[in-house]
Amino acid sequence: MPKDRNSIVVKIGGVAIGGGEPIVIQSMTNTDTADIKKTTQQIIELYEEGSEIVRITVDREEAAKAVPFIREGLDKAGYSIPLVGDFHYIGHKLLKDYPDCAKTLDKYRINPGNVGFKNKKDKQFSEIIEIACKNDKPIRIGANWGSIDQELLTLLMDENNRAEVKKSSAEILRDALIKSVIYSASRAEEIGMEKSKIILSAKVSSVTELIKVYTSLAEKTVYPLHLGLTEAGMGMRGIVSSVSALSILINQNIGDTIRVSLTPRPNENRIEEVKVAKEILQSLGIRAYRPDVVACPGCGRTTSTVFQELAIDIEKYIEKEMPKWSKLYVGVDQLKVAVMGCIVNGPGESKHANIGISLPGTGEEPAAPVFVDGNKFKILRGKNIADDFKKILYNYIDENYEKNI
Repeated sequence: MPKDRNSIVVKIGGVAIGGGEPIVIQSMTNTDTADIKKTTQQIIELYEEGSEIVRITVDREEAAKAVPFIREGLDKAGYSIPLVGDFHYIGHKLLKDYPDCAKTLDKYRINPGNVGFKNKKDKQFSEIIEIACKNDKPIRIGANWGSIDQELLTLLMDENNRAEVKKSSAEILRDALIKSVIYSASRAEEIGMEKSKIILSAKVSSVTELIKVYTSLAEKTVYPLHLGLTEAGMGMRGIVSSVSALSILINQNIGDTIRVSLTPRPNENRIEEVKVAKEILQSLGIRAYRPDVVACPGCGRTTSTVFQELAIDIEKYIEKEMPKWSKLYVGVDQLKVAVMGCIVNGPGESKHANIGISLPGTGEEPAAPVFVDGNKFKILRGKNIADDFKKILYNYIDENYEKNI
C-alpha cells in the first residue's frame, strides 16, 4: 500500500490540492447552470457548509454564457470559492466559443470517455488542453465506468481474448479506467500542459472495485487523486457506501480531494453530501470542523433518556455556537466533549475528553460529575444540568483558547 505516497501540488484558484496539503472537500450543484440566481445561491450554501471547491455543469451555450455572471455574483457577495466546469461531448466547442467562460472557470473537468469519438477524439481533447494552457487553468481527467472509453475497452478485451491467462471482466474494466486517465494525462503533457496542472479520478459505483482502482492508480502516478464513489445512492445506503470506500482509501494515504456523491431526495438540501464528507475527515482525524462530542449508545443501565437528551442538546448547542466560536477562538474545533450515561464508562471516558459529564444510570445516585482535563471539576444536580454544563463548557473555551484579535 502507498503509505508514503506524496502527490504533486495542483492549485485550483486559491486552494491547493495534493503534496501533503489537507484533503479538500468538493461538491457539485444540481441546479440548471443557466439559472444564474439559483446556481449562485446553491454554490454559496455548499461553500458555507464547508465545500472548498464547487463544480457546475457546462453542457450547453446557455450554461457557458451564465458562468461569468455566476462568478460576478459570488464575488459581489464576497465568496472567492473556486469553480470547476464539468464538460462532456462538446466541451471543446463551448470553451472555444465562449472565451469568458474559459477564463472565468478555475478548472476544467474532462471525461476521456466522451470528449470525442474515433478521429475526433484526440482533436477535441487537444483543443480543450490548448485552451486550458492558454488560460493557465488546471484540469481533472475524470473517467467513470458508466462512460468508459469504448475504443480502449474493446482493445483490452481483444488482447484478453488472445492471452493465455484470461482476466475477468471486472479486471478489464479496471485496467480500462486506469489506462484511460493515465494515457490522457500523458497526452495532455505532450500537448504542453504542466504536470502540476493535472488531477486524476477514476470513479465506479462499487465499493470494493473503487478501492482496487484507486490503490492501483496511486501506485502508478504522482498526480493528485480526486476520490468519489460515483452514483453512491440515496440516504443511508449512499452514506454508508461512501464512508466505507473513502475511509479505507484515505486511511491508506490515498486521495487528495473528495466528493461524496449522494442522490438528494426531492426538495432535499444539497449540503448533505458536504456534511458527510466533513464527518469522514473528522472521524479519521484528518481535519477538524467542530468539537467532537462523544456519547455512549445506552443500554439497560440507562433506561432514562436524560443522557440522550443532553447529548443532543449539547450537539445542537455546539452546532449553533460554532460559527461564532471558530471566528473568536483559535483551535476550538479540536475540543473534545464527552456525554456519558452511567458509572461503567462514564467517568473514564469523560477523563479522556477536554470536558465531560457522566450522568447517573438507572438506580444510581442522581448526580452528574463533570471532568475538566481529566480531573473531577464539579458535581451537577437538579433539573438544570444541561444549562449548567453549557456554562461550564463555554467558560472552559473562553479560558483555554486564545482569542482572535
